[in-house]
Formats: sequence, C-alpha cells, structure tokens
Amino acid sequence: MGPGGIATIIAALSLLAVAIAISFAVFRISKLIDEAKVSLKAFTDDTTPLLTESTRTLELINSPLESIARITKNVEEVSSKLTDATTGFMDKNGSAVRVAGALLSAAQLSKGRKNKKKSE
Repeated sequence: MGPGGIATIIAALSLLAVAIAISFAVFRISKLIDEAKVSLKAFTDDTTPLLTESTRTLELINSPLESIARITKNVEEVSSKLTDATTGFMDKNGSAVRVAGALLSAAQLSKGRKNKKKSE
C-alpha cells in the first residue's frame, strides 16, 4: 500500500469519526427535544386547572361588584331625582320656603327664650 492508500484510509476514518460525532449530537438533541415536550405537556396540564380556577375566582369577585355598581347607580339616580325635585320646589315656591325659614327661625328663638326663663 502506498502513501495515497494510507491517506485515503486516514481521510475515511476521520470522516467516520465526524459522522459518528454528528449522529451522537443529533441523538442527544432528539432526547432533549423529547424531554422538553414532556415538560411542556406537564406544565400545560398543571397550568390549565389553575387558569380555570383563576377565571372562576374572578367571576365570583365580579358578581358582587356588579351588584354594588347597580346599587350605586340606583342611589345616584335617586339622589339626582331628589335634587331635581328640591330645586324645582325651591324655584316654584321661593316665597313659601322663605316663610317656612322665618317660621323655623321664630320657633327656635321662642324655644331659646323658654330655656332662658327656666334657667333664671
């Protein structure tokens, strides 16, 4: 065998070593991908019930908040109607309100005088 035959054998062996190294790397990467797939499936299986429970919890929290929002809106409407009625009464019956205020002031003054007479 001549020097060319030995060089051919060395080249073939080095190509064989490279092919074995590449096949080993591909095998290891395929194992890694399989493990990643199993881990992802386990993560998904554990996360799905958690998301379902979180959604249910938010629904339970939002239900009373919606009721409170309705109550607040109703109170706001009643307050608005009461303000409108009071404003309308004051606008239409301004003199009656003044008379009522004067009578109320007189009643309080009279009450204050009775208290003074008792204490003297």
